[in-house]
Amino acid sequence: MTVKDILAAIQSDATSADFAAIPLPESYRAITVHKDETEMFAGLETRDKDPRKSTHLDEVPLPELGPGEALVAVMASSVNYNSVWTSIFEPLSTFGFLERYGRTNELAKRHDLPYHIIGSDLAGVVLRTGPGVNAWKPGDEVVAHCLSVEMESSDGHNDTMLDPEQRIWGFETNFGGLAEIALVKSNQLMPKPGHLSWEEAAAPGLVNSTAYRQLVSRNGAGMKQGDNVLIWGASGGLGSYATQFALAGGANPICVVSSDQKADICRSMGAEAIIDRNAEGYKFWKDERTQDPKEWKRFGKRIRELTGGEDIDIVFEHPGRETFGASVFVTRKGGTITTCASTSGYMHEYDNRYLWMSLKRIIGSHFANYREAWEANRLIAKGKIHPTLSKVYSLEDTGQAAYDVHRNLHQGKVGVLCLAPEEGLGVRDAELRAEHIDAINRFRNV
Repeated sequence: MTVKDILAAIQSDATSADFAAIPLPESYRAITVHKDETEMFAGLETRDKDPRKSTHLDEVPLPELGPGEALVAVMASSVNYNSVWTSIFEPLSTFGFLERYGRTNELAKRHDLPYHIIGSDLAGVVLRTGPGVNAWKPGDEVVAHCLSVEMESSDGHNDTMLDPEQRIWGFETNFGGLAEIALVKSNQLMPKPGHLSWEEAAAPGLVNSTAYRQLVSRNGAGMKQGDNVLIWGASGGLGSYATQFALAGGANPICVVSSDQKADICRSMGAEAIIDRNAEGYKFWKDERTQDPKEWKRFGKRIRELTGGEDIDIVFEHPGRETFGASVFVTRKGGTITTCASTSGYMHEYDNRYLWMSLKRIIGSHFANYREAWEANRLIAKGKIHPTLSKVYSLEDTGQAAYDVHRNLHQGKVGVLCLAPEEGLGVRDAELRAEHIDAINRFRNV
């Protein structure tokens, strides 16, 4: 039995019993990084490290299926920034995560391998479920969120993101989604939105859930109607969903972008207040060590011009070092800065006087718990929030896709076809799709 037989079943009217009867292949193709290559970019600047050199398309053995888990045939996946980090071995090699996970229990030893199958998104079809799985069955069409938790500690039971054994699947675990088959915990699974193709359904997962928690959830900023929300990189992977959540929730997004083209994307989503930071020449750092408060003030003045004199209620922060000082400064008294990712650097610097004396809050936000991910996916399924898929690559060209994300050559999300032989497959609700087709295609080929 090969993965081609699995694909044939997915493309037919196979029943759950049919899927359960399909013999599983002994191996499958997957995108990996190799443990013996973790020093291959030593001495290079971050921007010069090339994912095309470190990612491999390997034939790998099928992992053992454990209790509470599922094997999923992956029709499509997508590239997130964590896959870029993995591929350039920054800020550290992910093999340390796999080694530590492997020491926690006998079953976790599966993850400690000399290769790491990466990827934290998928859309596909359940092939097998392990003991104790009752909510899902073979043949179910699903997407997966990337929160992997053990849930044996009391710490995680108010918010699973606080579980001490919380990990990001495909980044801190093995057997990720950039592959023909993936291994997930069953509580990562959610229904695939029926009006989307496989590649469209795979695109929102990580970034949509992350943006939901960071901006909307009570665990993040708790955005409300009328809030002025500053969104950095508002046409990018995270920012494009934050912009949509702000608009759908009655807030006022102030979208920061770096080109006319990106500004047009934000306008097409319905945003009106847009700052092109390159065109307006903002330079928040005089040099590597010195920020420029005059530029913070100029930026704040520009924001007030766009808001009718109001300051920012919430900053949706993810660039990190480059922008954080400005973010803290422009937030209103009592306002909130929510932060994740730090793609321009983790060592943030800001003037604490503007935080402490103005009673502002900084909230760290990391991915989302199962309920938040489910709510975010539900909004996709209802056509309230839309995928921001711009370009789709084959599994063989995942290295190039990761390179594009690393060098910021992309808009929105970059998708990857895994088992799906072409784009546009998997649509089950043509009527809802037709209603939202322009929004679904908003980022395509931009």
